[in-house]
Amino acid sequence: MSTYSIGEVAERSGFTDSALRYYERIGLVAPAARTDAGYRVYDDRTLGRLAFISRAKQLGCSLGEITDLVAIWDGEQCGPVQSRFHRLVTDKIIDAQGQIAELTVLVHQLEDAAGQLAGPATDGPCGDDCACVAGPGTANAEAAEPVRRVEALDAAPVACTLEPGSVPDRLAEWRAILDSAPARTRTEDGALRVELSPDVDVGELAQLVAAEQQCCAFFSFAITVDQQGVALEVRAPDGAEAVGASLFRDAT
Repeated sequence: MSTYSIGEVAERSGFTDSALRYYERIGLVAPAARTDAGYRVYDDRTLGRLAFISRAKQLGCSLGEITDLVAIWDGEQCGPVQSRFHRLVTDKIIDAQGQIAELTVLVHQLEDAAGQLAGPATDGPCGDDCACVAGPGTANAEAAEPVRRVEALDAAPVACTLEPGSVPDRLAEWRAILDSAPARTRTEDGALRVELSPDVDVGELAQLVAAEQQCCAFFSFAITVDQQGVALEVRAPDGAEAVGASLFRDAT
């Protein structure tokens, strides 16, 4: 097996010498040996471990998560590592999609505020009716019914009234059903057809569809059960197809 100095490992792995020393202090990476003079000596397994750590860092894993993964990676089987890595990554997908939804809310709130603040100022001191204090509509109405605008159409915004904080849970519900879907296709009229697992709970699916349609009324759904199995057809209006494709993971 080839051996490498810390400088050679830094060049091959992309990590700096100081990062390698830090990883050694926290137990992520250890030299395979040391020379009589005390210099660190690394081997190919170290390079493999560093490549794995780099991949995990690119996908947003924290040092704690990486430490957990590396502890499993030291075993003799890839399966447990891949399974744990998959759970971490899919959880991060939900977190990221929730953050996107919350940022979408913020962007549209800022756009609305900017549009109002660009208008003429109130004649006199700031008060309840000036653009500095009052947003579009009334503050109470905004608080009572938060609207997450997803994408604007010419006629009206495509909007979802689901609380941003509830988005991760809703995405997790859809993931539980859609992750095992064997196929996704487009129907002749443009609907996204998701072929579902034979053991899907149709009652649970119907409840989820009803909940989604209630908060995102621009979607329409059809559940079909025939010789081909159970399928969900999702339709979105012109201009909102990308929203449906993202939520229902259209791979076509």
